[in-house]
Amino acid sequence: MTLGEARYLVIDRSGREHELDLTDPEKCPPVAEDPMLKQFILSEEVGYMPHEPPAHIELMRRLELVDYEPASDVGHMRFYPKGALMKDLIADWVLGVALSLGAMVIETPTMYRADEPDIRAQAERFVEKDYKLQVGNKVLFLRFAGDFGLFRMMKDVKMSVRQLPVRVFEIAPSYRLETRRECVGLRRMRKFTMPDLHCFCKDVEQALEEFRLLTLKYAELLKGLGLDFVHAYRAEEAFYEENRDFFVKLAVELGKPTLVQLMPERKHYWALKNEFQYVDSVGKSFQLSTVQIDVEDSERYGITYVDTDGSEKGCTIVHSSPGSIERLMCAVLEEAAKMMKAGGLAMLPTWLSPTQVRVIPIADRHLDYALKVAEELVRAGIRADVDDRRRSMDWKVRMAGMEWVPYVAVVGDKEVAQGTVMVTIRAKSGPDRPYKLSMTIDELRQAVLKELEGKPRRPHYLPIRLSMRPAFR
Repeated sequence: MTLGEARYLVIDRSGREHELDLTDPEKCPPVAEDPMLKQFILSEEVGYMPHEPPAHIELMRRLELVDYEPASDVGHMRFYPKGALMKDLIADWVLGVALSLGAMVIETPTMYRADEPDIRAQAERFVEKDYKLQVGNKVLFLRFAGDFGLFRMMKDVKMSVRQLPVRVFEIAPSYRLETRRECVGLRRMRKFTMPDLHCFCKDVEQALEEFRLLTLKYAELLKGLGLDFVHAYRAEEAFYEENRDFFVKLAVELGKPTLVQLMPERKHYWALKNEFQYVDSVGKSFQLSTVQIDVEDSERYGITYVDTDGSEKGCTIVHSSPGSIERLMCAVLEEAAKMMKAGGLAMLPTWLSPTQVRVIPIADRHLDYALKVAEELVRAGIRADVDDRRRSMDWKVRMAGMEWVPYVAVVGDKEVAQGTVMVTIRAKSGPDRPYKLSMTIDELRQAVLKELEGKPRRPHYLPIRLSMRPAFR
């Protein structure tokens, strides 16, 4: 089926291609069998718009993570300590993936002169999104992607064919002048934190190898955030036909049905891109990760490598990003909203939870023991805190639940005497069905550390005693 000039297919989990009619998506068997794929097609390709606001906006404020900054421009946010911690942890997770691939980390400027020919040529594609500044008689614009500074840098880099692929990573603020209507919570912003991983390859064959590697890595990255996704290819039809086996094998390797949009001719700098699309709690889809094979910018910027015969040749560039940090955070909150919508308890992955263990003393005489428990956990790299406020135990337990704390450890006379804690484990609980277990401090420590294996760790950004914390909202 075509829509405008494009033709659509779906590759099923076995690798079989199915024609897709956008006027009746459910006629396509893989779509009928996959509710998330169907919803993505309705949202992204057909244009269905949900009427409900995205759930993460209320959640980010209620959990004291993020809020709008009225003194700034639209789409610029303030991050409270818990939100800043979550954001930094996600950035650490993304950086870890880049470093695991052997990427080199760089930093480039935030603003660029609009009169530089190569930068101007690339920026003209996004002219309506530019944040422009007038400085004296010069016009500058704020970066909306990392390409400008990176490509200018790579133009001066000397690379030999034996060093390829060269992988370069940057994570930095980016700016896009989205319309006021387009700016929605953490999903679409005017100022956001963008990680970019570019791979400079000798040819299309090597670029396809990088494309596969990054696709599988980003699937793992999203899984580590507790996110499911819809996978889509968008490609020039001739490129797809030439590399059909590659497309099909990768889709099968991902284990997900894959939407394919085929265009009769190339209209972008890329010949191929894929998208990892997330469908939120109200049915709206938005892109998280992407990988793209760029066949233009090497020539535009003069990025070359030295081949074995001493000649200079242009690179094939693989652009990729796991998605803006804020948008990944948005998806994590939307995933929690889906849990609530399904009748369960909302929670974050334990490694992303601002507080991983909340220790609650039943009475003042248990406070010293509660602090001892928390301090032992903190020494092990666990974010533990103590609710020492002058409120009832039931109220404190209820507040911990409202913060989605994954482990809530209550201590009283019995626990002090036995050197134990009575733990409510959120992941095993249900609404009005708390799962409680008496544990030693070491057992609790080991249970939490098991969930943190392979994930970034940071200390809490707030005091360990809740009585010492100001209310940010």
